[in-house]
Amino acid sequence: MKLSILDQSPITPGKTAQQALKESLKLAQVGESLGYTRYWIAEHHSMDGLACPAPEVMLGYIGGQTNTIRIGSGAVLLPHYSPYRVAETYNMLATLFPDRLDLGIGRAPGASAEATIALSGNFLEKVHHLPESLKTLIKFIHHDFSQEEMFSKIKPTPVPETAPKLWVLGTSEKSAKLAAENGTAYAFGQFMTDNDGKAIIQTYRKNFKGRTPNEKPGAILAVSVLCAETTNVAEKLAWQSYLRKIQLPKEDNKVAYDEHHKDEFAAMKKRTVIGNPEEVVKSLRSMKENYEADEIMIITITDSFESRIRSYELIAKEI
Repeated sequence: MKLSILDQSPITPGKTAQQALKESLKLAQVGESLGYTRYWIAEHHSMDGLACPAPEVMLGYIGGQTNTIRIGSGAVLLPHYSPYRVAETYNMLATLFPDRLDLGIGRAPGASAEATIALSGNFLEKVHHLPESLKTLIKFIHHDFSQEEMFSKIKPTPVPETAPKLWVLGTSEKSAKLAAENGTAYAFGQFMTDNDGKAIIQTYRKNFKGRTPNEKPGAILAVSVLCAETTNVAEKLAWQSYLRKIQLPKEDNKVAYDEHHKDEFAAMKKRTVIGNPEEVVKSLRSMKENYEADEIMIITITDSFESRIRSYELIAKEI
């Protein structure tokens, strides 16, 4: 079973953003040593608890200190940016790190309303044009504009020997169809939604149209996981992670929470694979088969970097 890593570069209690970014590098390096297939880092803006607004900067930093693991964005939030500029940036990364680059594309703002306006003005209008922007980006990446098109005479240099692999990330049938119609791979964020991921991935596969006859669909299932030596410890990690999310003190493990918190915590647990290594791997294998995914991508956020790394280690060793 192929496993990969999704990292949001969380700033854990008592740590700084600089420490969080250095921990992201360490996570990628550990993932490489354990045999994880790829490492993706997410894009978020003006969020106190998450350290990375610019995946492309981190990928240059991480790519230069790893050797074999695929690295990529999870995702570039395309409505904020010019397709040409994105193509330039990821072509340059693919030139530096040959045949290792993934270019994941998302449509979410990744920010508050105010930060979104500061980034790109009328975001909703740009989301409306996302299908067109994605098509333009793909043409820049593969340099296949027709001679009649405006951009046929320009290239997003440097042009790498192997183009970045394109992915569309999403949680809906709409995103699945967007990936399928454009012949890209697809990553479904199961950890972010209660939508029927199995049906959505099936929609992607059914509608897939490759750019060439040999291209086949490829689907990743992104899952939230908390693994520890025992189920009891894993459950405690889940509870502490929830306390952090709602900004209650970590040490107050007996805090009295209301029904809203109780329901919210139950919903979080429902979307998270929690347990010891045997339980977690059994669940991941079952999910991979049920969703018909080619690969499982794991996101783990705990209140310490040590327990986060340990979770990835235990899963890899169990497999």
